[in-house]
Amino acid sequence: MTRTQVSFPSPSTLKKFPHVHEDPATLSHSLDPFTITTSTGFLPYATAPTTLPEAFKALASLVERSPVVKADGKPGLLATYELGPAVESELTDLTDEVEKLRLADGSYDKFTIAAIFRDYTFVASSYLLEPCWENWNKLPDQSYGLGRDVLPKSVARPMYRCAQILDLPPFMSYAASYALFNYTTADPAKGLDEYSNLRLVRAFERGHDPKSSEAGFILTHVDMVKYTGALVNGALRVVDTLEQNGPRQDINDGFRQILQTMEKIEEAMEDMWGNSKPSEYLSFRVFIFGITNQSMFPNGVIYDGVEDNKPLHFRGESGANDSIIPLLDHLCQIPMPSTPLTKILHEFRAYRPLPHREFLTYIREKSEQIGVQKYCVEDSETAVLFLKVLNHVRSFRWRHWLFAREYIIRRTPHPTATGGSPIVTWLPNQLSAVMDLMVTIYDTYLSPKEGVVAIQGNEDLIASHRKQVEPMMELVRDQREKLAREVERWCQERGVPEKE
Repeated sequence: MTRTQVSFPSPSTLKKFPHVHEDPATLSHSLDPFTITTSTGFLPYATAPTTLPEAFKALASLVERSPVVKADGKPGLLATYELGPAVESELTDLTDEVEKLRLADGSYDKFTIAAIFRDYTFVASSYLLEPCWENWNKLPDQSYGLGRDVLPKSVARPMYRCAQILDLPPFMSYAASYALFNYTTADPAKGLDEYSNLRLVRAFERGHDPKSSEAGFILTHVDMVKYTGALVNGALRVVDTLEQNGPRQDINDGFRQILQTMEKIEEAMEDMWGNSKPSEYLSFRVFIFGITNQSMFPNGVIYDGVEDNKPLHFRGESGANDSIIPLLDHLCQIPMPSTPLTKILHEFRAYRPLPHREFLTYIREKSEQIGVQKYCVEDSETAVLFLKVLNHVRSFRWRHWLFAREYIIRRTPHPTATGGSPIVTWLPNQLSAVMDLMVTIYDTYLSPKEGVVAIQGNEDLIASHRKQVEPMMELVRDQREKLAREVERWCQERGVPEKE
């Protein structure tokens, strides 16, 4: 097939994602806010609303008054542990009002519904975890104790209905609630180009101060994800070109776009250390815990008026629900070990917005169908690009591990992350998987030793390509050993098993 015969995106991609190359500004609000385009990537196609419809005035008032420090700098309801009574006395069940949020053609206004869902999740988490916040502040060991285990009907029912419309679990999540649908800009004309222009819409603790650690924690994620349009484009260029038997050079260019984008993403990720202080993280972290596998909710939580009032369990907000690395996991066909920890990884998928889930599933299935990994190791230049992409997955996960270690593990004995995964062993489960694959690919296809599989290219070219990755592979081997030692030490100190 000649270069001119390759269509991009491919017909199969356009059929599944008809809006992927459209101008986000032209998209209807009947679409899920996280409809993916190559302009906005995994961010919503428009900045989230900062105000709610008049019918939800009481909800807006409550969520504005709830932070420990409000936008006006004065103490809010959580500062004096008065949020619970305010929720119970001020809110009424507005489920019927959710149903009225429709556009002229009768379809749901999902963009507005998503904003209302975001605000209900802030109220729900504040309400359920307020007693834990009080315990954390007052008890000498900063333990959490128990949260409230019944969510009032006035919060539970409308939040649950919003979740049904958006096809999300009815609980605070990373993209749809806490981070990616929770930012705005101080100067809309400047957009997302400058980090200093970003602001939070809702906060738990001191996040309305853009210099606070809470704001820094959330907005650093936004600053990373703003680059993902190019990541989506690069991934599609790889699978669409390969599916149509297009030129290898075009596929290599797709990988190069991914590499250039990951450089920017990881540079923004590194800014977390300065934007959000490790010593201040545990304070606002109280409010982003989930229900599943958490000591604060041993019997789950009853959503009054929902699912026959049976106790429900949901995982908490977690940056692990971001879609950047799962996209590369699927594109590169990184095999995960068959462990309970990997099962948690799969459970996290449900907490991503529906368009994210659909796109990631498409890339996973398409990559398996056309054999991306097999194709990459048949040519030394492509194999090197492939290894470099894997190295970004490794370095991203390594940095995430350092965050977990410095922000959490060194500072609290609480055994689980906000999403309910084991705090010491879960991240190394995925990090070890990508390092193992890198070593396998290098040893099998590029290593200068007897018995390696022959790949395309003359010996001099292969040797040149090999030299590009030899220092990288030396780092990978050293880091793999270092990680194993760290996990062993932390598990011994905490008295937890290394193998889950």
